[in-house]
Amino acid sequence: MAKNTICLWYDKDAEAAARFYSEVFPNSAVTAVHRAPSDYPMGKEGDVLTVEFMVAGIPCIGLNGGPQIRHNEAFSFQISTEDQEETDRYWNAIVSNGGQESACGWCQDKWGISWQITPRVLTEAMAAGGQEAKRAFEAMMSMRKIDVAAIEAARRG
Repeated sequence: MAKNTICLWYDKDAEAAARFYSEVFPNSAVTAVHRAPSDYPMGKEGDVLTVEFMVAGIPCIGLNGGPQIRHNEAFSFQISTEDQEETDRYWNAIVSNGGQESACGWCQDKWGISWQITPRVLTEAMAAGGQEAKRAFEAMMSMRKIDVAAIEAARRG
């Protein structure tokens, strides 16, 4: 096990979420599924308790802890993309699988995990600072999914 692992709380679908992420993002995989060794107050012997998985190289544990805790945008995965095709692929996979769009490149999967699908061109524009960053930022503020061509045009002024 990694020294630092992100633990994500799910109602009951940690394995389904981990398998979805492993299909969508490169360098992602389900590495272990741990089941209850006996009955317990919220479940039965054999129920999935935790799932170990990787998301884009980040080690995670999914905990099936029940419905009492919900995700919010205070935590998100930020996925850097190279172009519009890659941006569209990840965005569409999340949103079309029961997720929902948010603003400025953010979306949420059907389990409530927030994702920032961030094209490299936007990150580079922000790092450039000055008027270039201002124009790119203002363009981004009107978007849901990031439009790479629009960000590139804003960078040029």
